[in-house]
Amino acid sequence: MELQRQALESAAQRGIGALQRGDFHAARDAFSTVTASGNASAQAWLFYAQACEGCDDRQNAMGALDHVLGEDSTNPFALLMKGDIYARNGDDRASVSFYRMAIRRCAELPQLPGDLPLRLERAQAAVTEAERRFEAKLHDVLAERGIDAVPARFAEALAIASGKQPVYLQQPTSFYYPGLPQQAWYEREMFPWVQELEAAVPQMRSEIERVLANEQGLEPYVQAEADRAFHGHSLLNDVRWSAFHLWRNGERIDENASRCPLIMRMLEQPPIPQIAGRSPMALISILKPGTHIPPHTGMLNMRLICHVPLVVPGDCRLRVGAETRDVVEGRAMIFDDSIEHEAWNDADSVRAVLLFEIWRPEISDEEKIALTAMFEAVTGYDVPSDD
Repeated sequence: MELQRQALESAAQRGIGALQRGDFHAARDAFSTVTASGNASAQAWLFYAQACEGCDDRQNAMGALDHVLGEDSTNPFALLMKGDIYARNGDDRASVSFYRMAIRRCAELPQLPGDLPLRLERAQAAVTEAERRFEAKLHDVLAERGIDAVPARFAEALAIASGKQPVYLQQPTSFYYPGLPQQAWYEREMFPWVQELEAAVPQMRSEIERVLANEQGLEPYVQAEADRAFHGHSLLNDVRWSAFHLWRNGERIDENASRCPLIMRMLEQPPIPQIAGRSPMALISILKPGTHIPPHTGMLNMRLICHVPLVVPGDCRLRVGAETRDVVEGRAMIFDDSIEHEAWNDADSVRAVLLFEIWRPEISDEEKIALTAMFEAVTGYDVPSDD
């Protein structure tokens, strides 16, 4: 037994030396002796696979890698090497599967040993190239079938499937209402009252321009409350993102509302919840130039947030989920704020939007009654608005 152990160790050393000098055939011969003994470690099988790979002996390399992955299914070297072999065989689907698993595994490691960084870099490039080939082929197939433009939802599904973007789902921080569609944006044409609000934008803008002229009544949008846990925010108490409240926690802010009589009348049109101590909620959200509201989610998913842009200087955007839209003056934007979203004002002057919440159209009248009763029953329940 001792002689056999010494012989195997000697063969392994010969194999390692052969690998180091690039003599893959000698390395394969040496490690085949070790693996044939029935006592080979996972590392020995990996060396054997590497030697076979260098000889372009794909079948034996695959068999050796299966031994390694049988003991450690997340071994990054074995995963990358299997991806390489499938790539050489022209099997993009199989190679990308192993490459992506290896890329995820490498991201979990504090350090990448040996030539793993180089192998990883090659794998990432191979995945990118495989995706390019697939997209080109898909484009050709769609064109053959008369589809010139890829539908937006279809394109998003492809981006998720390829790993280019995450799945954006409702993640309310306070209360989740089940069974609602995971829909980030709601088109304005769905809501008959939107047209009247948009038609009144020039007059509403005049009211807000007078507010912006002296900034009286503005306060930082994000403020910590002593009786509520606060998770932190980069714009805490920062006047770069300000609010001019018209309705707050169900109470009319008379001093501010009196300065915006038309806006207050227009707010009678949408289906804004009426919940004591909670809603209506309506304000002017004011974002100063060069300000970015970082990604976040709202507290509830049974409402939608409505933006009616009143003052838009130019380069302003709003991302909800996977889609980023330009903020256009006079064009309402309606979205589910329980899905991750963020906003930018990259222009050189302030952006101001009328912001309010409405019931989601999927919520029935019976559910509205129950939800209203629940919120009113929770003493002091306070849900701030968003964006």
